Amino acid sequence: MSILRVENLRKSFWEISEKLEILKDVNLTVEKGEKIAITGESGSGKSTLLYILGMLDTADSGEILYSNEIPQDINQFRNQKIGFVFQSHYLLADFTMLENVAIPHFLHSRDYKKSLQKAENLLKILDIWERKNHYPNQLSGGEQQRTAVARALINDPEIVFADEPTGNLDVKHSADLIDFIINLNETQSQTFIIVTHDLEIAKKMDKHYKLVDGILQIQK
Repeated sequence: MSILRVENLRKSFWEISEKLEILKDVNLTVEKGEKIAITGESGSGKSTLLYILGMLDTADSGEILYSNEIPQDINQFRNQKIGFVFQSHYLLADFTMLENVAIPHFLHSRDYKKSLQKAENLLKILDIWERKNHYPNQLSGGEQQRTAVARALINDPEIVFADEPTGNLDVKHSADLIDFIINLNETQSQTFIIVTHDLEIAKKMDKHYKLVDGILQIQK
C-alpha cells in the first residue's frame, strides 16, 4: 500500500492580472521506504509542491491521500506523521540545540524528560551531541542543518520532506548528510522526498522526478 498518493494536483498564483499555473495535474505515488528526489529549474514550483504535500500549503484542486486516507486534523497529523527539513532551518533563537530538537516531541507527548532524552540520542547519531547546549547563533551552518534534521526525525515520522537540505552546506557536510539520509532509509525504512538542484543527489535516490512547466515527469 502506498504511503502517499497524489492525484491531479493543481496550483496557481495571480501576478498582477496574469494567472500563473505552477502545478498542472501533478500525480505521484510514493511507497513506504522509498527515497524520492524532485528537481527542476528555479521558480518551477518544487518547493510549492513540497509544502502542499507536507500540508503547509493548500492546492487549488486535486487530492492528497496518506495511506489511502485524507488527513482530518491537519495540525495533529503533521506533528505526528510528517517531518520537514527547511533550507533556512527556522531554529528558535532563544532555545538551545537540544531544546530545538525536543520541542516537537514535547508538543506531542507532554513528557519533557523523555523529549530531551530522545533529542540527545538523535544528536549523538548525527555527531553533534557535544554542541547540545549551544544556541543557533553559536552553530555553524552544517550544525544548524543537522539540528534541523534531528528535529524532523524526533517524532518518528512516516515521511520526511526536505527542501534543498544541502543548500547551505559545504561539500563534505553535504555528502555526510546525504549518506545519513540513505543509511536511515536503509536501516529504518524511513521515507524521504527531497527537493534538490543537485543531480548527483538525485541519482542516489530510488526515483527521480523533474518538474517541468508545472508537470511532474519521471526521469529514467
